[in-house]
Amino acid sequence: MIRLSGLKLPLDHPAEAMPAAICARLNIQPQELRGHNLVRRGNDARRRNAIQLVYTLDIDVENEAAVLARFANDHDVRPTPDTRYHFVAHRPDGWSGKRPVVIGAGPCGLFAGLILAQMGFRPIILDRGKVVRERTKDTWGLWRRGELDPDSNVQFGEGGAGTFSDGKLYCRVKDPRFLGRKVLEEFVAAGAPDDILWEAHPHIGTFRLVSMVESMRRQIEGLGGEYRWQTRVDDLLLEPDGDGAQKLRGLVLHDGSAIETDHVVLAVGHSARPTFEMLHRQRVHMEAKPFSIGVRIEHPQSWIDRARYGQCAGHPDLGAAAYSLAHHCGNGRTVYSFCMCPGGRVVAATSEEGRVVTNGMSQYSRAEFNANSGLVVGIDPQRDYPGGPLAGIDFQRHWESQAFLAGGSSYWAPGQTVGDFLAGRPSTSLGSVEPSYKPGVTPTDLASCLPPFVIDAFREALPVFGRQLAGYDHGDAVMTGVETRTSSPVRITRGKDFQSLNVAGLYPAGEGAGYAGGILSAAIDGIKVAEAAALAMVRAAQ
Repeated sequence: MIRLSGLKLPLDHPAEAMPAAICARLNIQPQELRGHNLVRRGNDARRRNAIQLVYTLDIDVENEAAVLARFANDHDVRPTPDTRYHFVAHRPDGWSGKRPVVIGAGPCGLFAGLILAQMGFRPIILDRGKVVRERTKDTWGLWRRGELDPDSNVQFGEGGAGTFSDGKLYCRVKDPRFLGRKVLEEFVAAGAPDDILWEAHPHIGTFRLVSMVESMRRQIEGLGGEYRWQTRVDDLLLEPDGDGAQKLRGLVLHDGSAIETDHVVLAVGHSARPTFEMLHRQRVHMEAKPFSIGVRIEHPQSWIDRARYGQCAGHPDLGAAAYSLAHHCGNGRTVYSFCMCPGGRVVAATSEEGRVVTNGMSQYSRAEFNANSGLVVGIDPQRDYPGGPLAGIDFQRHWESQAFLAGGSSYWAPGQTVGDFLAGRPSTSLGSVEPSYKPGVTPTDLASCLPPFVIDAFREALPVFGRQLAGYDHGDAVMTGVETRTSSPVRITRGKDFQSLNVAGLYPAGEGAGYAGGILSAAIDGIKVAEAAALAMVRAAQ
């Protein structure tokens, strides 16, 4: 088979246009084309009123070798790669080692647990939160009644923070082994729509993610894995290993009990602050990491559709339009859009009492009235929060607490119209754009809950974005604060063997450890770390 990339056809092209375009592109006769399969479909919307669909296809042709030789210097014509997943190890017969433990049941922990279970190692998976349906009830308790459960919310519980998101399943990490394909195929087997296998920017949405993580949990349990919910890890059991390093020998749980284990996948999320503090006390090697801070900005989805797709807005092959924006400001900061959610809503995402945090979420249909995205500014430890590995957490907490106060000390979020923000005046009411955040939005001045350099950068960037995307800086667009959990504020550093630099047997993984950003990259990292732990267990058994 030949993989052909970048084949463009207009919207609403007839079915017969595809084989004709393939033959023209490969310079072959129609009778030489045996068949083709869809690998990926995206779109090129740079010309709004002449949008094209962009295809990647696997092609079956006569004289494949001759065609490949003719296009040897064309990077869009290549042999179809082997995208099947190949296990690196399996539990040895008679294996009697200690069971591996996975801390965290988000995307990283889910796939680490799944791969370990599929390889026969019967992992134990711990999470401080609850099963996904109970967790959903607790999360709605905050959104509807302003009642926060610090252990069961948008951040903690089965499925992790990705459950209450847009369910985006694409990333920019290098993936030469096609581990992302393994992730997507497991999701489809668990109930995701087939189109995630070929859409260029696939997504699932919260409601579908709920049933999918339940299905994958049942698979892990069927393979001998074990889940323990509402279980917090309070300490590590370590023993010296020479040269200042240590070996992991077990975990101490919140109830005082312990689990003996030599291999732990640390797959906590970016909001696992008590865990980061415990690891720091245990002198596990970590460092402060850059992240971003800002707000959620909302516009009617119809505005974004028209700005991106012109007269093609609403076409079923395009769906709700997304955007990606960035601007380098005169004060040395970069403002950019983050985690854009077409047809979605802004959600309350705090995990600590007395603090307000925002995030974005969409359902699979992306059919809600507003579009939203993070509007954030990149920050770094040396410049903005010096003081040690945990200084970024203190930085986040400060601005989250300020947002809580600005919103009225009731988990309402502080909000401001773009028009008022650019004019430098507090909002006393909102305009035609109704914010989606629940339990509610308090009109105010966002300058009280964001650093001055962020405010200055936003005031420069918004008019620039308005010129790039019509209506973006409309006076009635709503900004809701604060967005602080864009990524982990720490990196729990690891070596080439995926283990902690100074604690053998501890495998930092995923978003919380600073090695992923989003569902797909976290899941891929979970697979890699599970493989490393499995190989180590096999070697130890030899």
